[in-house]
Amino acid sequence: MKFTAQQIADILEGDIVGDANIKVSKLAKIEEGVEGSLTFLANPKYTSYIYSTKASITIVNKTFEPEENIKTTLIKVEDAYKSFSKLLEYYNQVKLNKFGVEQPSFIAESSSHGAHIYIGAFSYIGENVKIGDNVKIFPNSYIGDNVKIGDNTIVFAGSKIYSECIIGNNCVINSGAIIGADGFGFAPNEKGEYQKVPQTGNVILEDFVDVGAATTIDRATLGSTIIRRGVKLDNQIQIAHNVEIGKNTVIAAQTGIAGSTKIGENCQIGGQVGIVGHIVIGNNVKIQAQSGIGRNVKDNEVLQGSPAFAYADYNKSYVHFKNLPKMVKKFNDIEKSYGNS
Repeated sequence: MKFTAQQIADILEGDIVGDANIKVSKLAKIEEGVEGSLTFLANPKYTSYIYSTKASITIVNKTFEPEENIKTTLIKVEDAYKSFSKLLEYYNQVKLNKFGVEQPSFIAESSSHGAHIYIGAFSYIGENVKIGDNVKIFPNSYIGDNVKIGDNTIVFAGSKIYSECIIGNNCVINSGAIIGADGFGFAPNEKGEYQKVPQTGNVILEDFVDVGAATTIDRATLGSTIIRRGVKLDNQIQIAHNVEIGKNTVIAAQTGIAGSTKIGENCQIGGQVGIVGHIVIGNNVKIQAQSGIGRNVKDNEVLQGSPAFAYADYNKSYVHFKNLPKMVKKFNDIEKSYGNS
């Protein structure tokens, strides 16, 4: 797909300096620009590259004035970074602009859907599924019985949404994500063998939730596992049964959250964090990567370590930890000097 400088300038409400008819078909960093690519200059540290870039079009701030000859066509805008981000969003929408039902796919007669949907080949849509307007379900996806999917939601290839789950509006579920698998519930019998506890609940994703690739969110034993509005989940996260995550919380990759834990709003949780079950984490909490959380956490705490404790205390303690061999040697030397006296 190719765009002219004029078409791009119209989208961004920018001014062209150069060839309005030049075309681009790909995006590039300014230092890696090649003919037929579009780039941008926002950080002054990269200004030197605009004189050597081979990109056909470069988006710049209106305040930019070249001090040497340049070959690239300029599109001048108020904020180059924001405009480039806007263009990326537009490009993504065009790229994902698919409609219709591809074959082969299975759609149960009892299911229903809104307008302008896309269902990719080899997808399965179960009984009594309700799909909203402008939903896109990419190939090899599974949508179980009685699932509800809101408007403008995208389910990427190979995702699985188990029965009874509810997906809100404007959600993104990336490839390989599994929503609503059984929670890890087993109870020992008199023989010491583990018997499965039926997991009869569901998962609810509220509006504007993003779920990363290969992330798993387990259904509740009873009731619902709930991911509140605006939550952003990275790839390869495990969320266990009956967990609740408050709105606008973001969680980085490979974090694991055990059952029935409640996490507040506007939290920031780093990668590879482990959180035990049946605790409450407050609002506006920040947890550094690879921390282990084994207790309730109050609002606004910043934690690090395993087991985690206050971030500032962790840093102070770490200084002493690094010096521990020197301190031990010094202690041994003192001990020897007393022994020889």
